Amino acid sequence: MCAPGCGYDQRQVSEQLPPQQKPGQAPAKRTNRELARTGVLVVLAIYFTLFAVLNVGKVSVNWVFGSGHAPLIIVIVISLLVGIVLTYAAERRSKRKK
Repeated sequence: MCAPGCGYDQRQVSEQLPPQQKPGQAPAKRTNRELARTGVLVVLAIYFTLFAVLNVGKVSVNWVFGSGHAPLIIVIVISLLVGIVLTYAAERRSKRKK
């Protein structure tokens, strides 16, 4: 168990304000840049969700040693992940050489 005085007072924590906000003051409004960034992220999230939903059809995948069938979105995501891993590895290797 915790001794008296350890931990935190939940009521006190919930009453704390962000550092830039003063008591009785309304929260700061978001800038146009923040609103635009949020809007773009929402649109991209909707786009990628629709892309995933519309590309669930099975496609033939030819591997080096054989072939198989998989949903197109799975093939795209695996390709994306392989690209990210290879890029990360190449960047680490080039930094190590310097």
